Amino acid sequence: MILLGIVIGIVVALLLFVWLTYNGLVTLKVRVEEAWSDITVQLKRRADLIPNLVESVKGYAQHEKEVFENVTKARAEVLSATTKGPKEAAKAENQFEGALKSLFAVAEAYPQLRASENFQQLQTELVDTEDKIQGSRRFYNAGVRDLNTKIQQFPANLVASTFNFKSKEFFEVEDMAAVKDPVKVEF
Repeated sequence: MILLGIVIGIVVALLLFVWLTYNGLVTLKVRVEEAWSDITVQLKRRADLIPNLVESVKGYAQHEKEVFENVTKARAEVLSATTKGPKEAAKAENQFEGALKSLFAVAEAYPQLRASENFQQLQTELVDTEDKIQGSRRFYNAGVRDLNTKIQQFPANLVASTFNFKSKEFFEVEDMAAVKDPVKVEF
């Protein structure tokens, strides 16, 4: 009878461990998905600001057609890349930042544009959105770190592999030159 009680106790403890570990993994996975959603919302917000910014600059610099086309193309790539995952989104982000640098370089040549209240408001909103994107990236990467750590730790890795939990990709900057030489916006 005592042996049966010990066996039942071990089985209950094992089931409790599996249940708690599984729920913990699900919680971390949902947090990562929420964080990715936050990134896509901020990228969409930034992408929505860009046409207004381009139109503001176009009025002053009509001969810079290639710059505008590059920004528009890079914007579309960022929007489509968010559905493909962090690696593709990071690559599109790098291209987009390069296109924005070109746009701001064009704007530098037009003092009247820099003084425009509409342009200054767009610049402020863009800076605010960039800050939100950066915060969302940090939140996402923290969630990925926690999930990946839990998936790899023993004995949680046994539950993770049994229920097919997979590690997630970090949202990383691929172009290290972009880190060393950040986007500089001066008006």
